[in-house]
Amino acid sequence: MAQEAAVEVQDRFGLDGAAEEFPNPAPDFAAVEGGRETQTRRRPILKVAAPVAALVLVAAATALYHIYAGWESTDDAQIDAYVNPISSRVGGYVTHVYVDDNQYVKAGTLLVQIDPKDYRIALDSSKATLANDEATAAASLVNIPVTEINTSSQVTSAQANVSHARAGVSASEKQLSAARASLVEAEANNSKAQDDVSRFKKLVDKQEIAEQQFTQSVDTAKAANAAVDAARASVEIAQDQVTQAQAKLSQAQAMLTSAETGPRQVRIQQSRAQAYAALVNKSRAAVEQAGLNLNYTRILAPVDGVVAKRSAQVGEYVAPGQQLLAIIPLNDIWVTANFKETQLKHMRPGQPVGIYVDAFDRNYTGHVESIAGGTGDIFSLLPPENATGNYVKVVQRIPVRIRFDKGQDAGHQLRPGMSVEPKIKVN
Repeated sequence: MAQEAAVEVQDRFGLDGAAEEFPNPAPDFAAVEGGRETQTRRRPILKVAAPVAALVLVAAATALYHIYAGWESTDDAQIDAYVNPISSRVGGYVTHVYVDDNQYVKAGTLLVQIDPKDYRIALDSSKATLANDEATAAASLVNIPVTEINTSSQVTSAQANVSHARAGVSASEKQLSAARASLVEAEANNSKAQDDVSRFKKLVDKQEIAEQQFTQSVDTAKAANAAVDAARASVEIAQDQVTQAQAKLSQAQAMLTSAETGPRQVRIQQSRAQAYAALVNKSRAAVEQAGLNLNYTRILAPVDGVVAKRSAQVGEYVAPGQQLLAIIPLNDIWVTANFKETQLKHMRPGQPVGIYVDAFDRNYTGHVESIAGGTGDIFSLLPPENATGNYVKVVQRIPVRIRFDKGQDAGHQLRPGMSVEPKIKVN
């Protein structure tokens, strides 16, 4: 029986030298009492089991240390999300509100309708103004070639007039010269005729010539005198003609000067056309703005999410920039965990995170997305400052953003503000 017990101990604990622990493998158990036999059996078992148990405890403690020492956790954490305020871009009276608080909406859903009548009229008016400006601009473009042709014709005509006037001046000056020559000739003839009369007067008094010859010389002198008067009149007329020709030349030159301003008039027309083109662009911009204002009367959801803080009411007058409601996009949520600064030694972006949500008693997975650039106190109203005396050395907390892994909240059960407990595997 003792041999069977020794073999059992050897098989259970794998001890090859168990037989050496029993110097008498075959004692006479019939002569020994039951208590002494039991005590002899327990001693070798305890000697072997105690070290094994110690090794198991050390291994378990080491495993637990490696498991829990590689994680950092905090209960100062909550779910966060952006809150998108929905404001009116134009003023007007609210005619319809199509959503209510806590309602889930898709991007592009009509949320609020503002009375569009005034903006529709403004759009029609701006379109009419645009049509008028476009017509004016088209007419100004047509005027440019017309002005170019007219100014070219005027310059050619004025140049011809100047040439003709110069020819007229030259002709009148020649006529004046001829008249003056005739006057000189008439004066010379008149002087000779007057001399003949004086000379024949003396001869007729002496009766050396006939009376008839004297009378004839007197008539010739009168004719010569009249010719002088006529020549003088011709000179005056020729002088007037020269003056008139010079006046016509001056007028023709003035008309040529005026016609030569034609290129400037063309440039003026081109400038006007450019101004009208700019006015057309301005009117087009006004039409586009009026169209945008009309579209702004329909306030649409920019993102998918849940409606919150609805304040818009039918019949209310809203001003541009006035907030009407808010939308919380539940498909873009994260965890903001405020870890102690002593926990950030081995923390890095990308590390896996286990997230326990108190509300649903459920674990989610995620990863570290980023670590804030400063502690929470730095961004407070009164940040710590040594010089002012409000500095107290305490363990600070730094916000860490944790992003949920995709596909874990298809039903949008998670809400911003829920308490969570994240555990980050830091090594």
